[in-house]
Amino acid sequence: MLHMPHQPLQVAAVPSQRTPAREDQAGPWHSEAVCRRDEAGLFFAPSKEPTAARLAREEAAKQVCARCPVMVECREHALVQPEPYGVWGGLTAAERRVALARRRRREMELKAAAAAGRIAG
Repeated sequence: MLHMPHQPLQVAAVPSQRTPAREDQAGPWHSEAVCRRDEAGLFFAPSKEPTAARLAREEAAKQVCARCPVMVECREHALVQPEPYGVWGGLTAAERRVALARRRRREMELKAAAAAGRIAG
């Protein structure tokens, strides 16, 4: 872990529940989320957080995600919404942006391949 032993880890005060904006589509997955219990502050950055502290906090959040029974559902929620902040489903906001760009690129390639198949056929 990147946390320095002589520097306390600062976490933001956030609501204890990280419920999705559209519960009707997301289903009850969030009620099983490990982060709802007591570590929610790990998942969102406090203002003016130093880089080393942010990296340590994000790593600690990812460790919580790794043992969560609904990590995949949480990640998909954060990608579909999209959630602009915090660690969701083991991914930071920056990692989710990369994943979304890859997903969009794959979808475009599949569409292009399908269109080429229709033209050739």
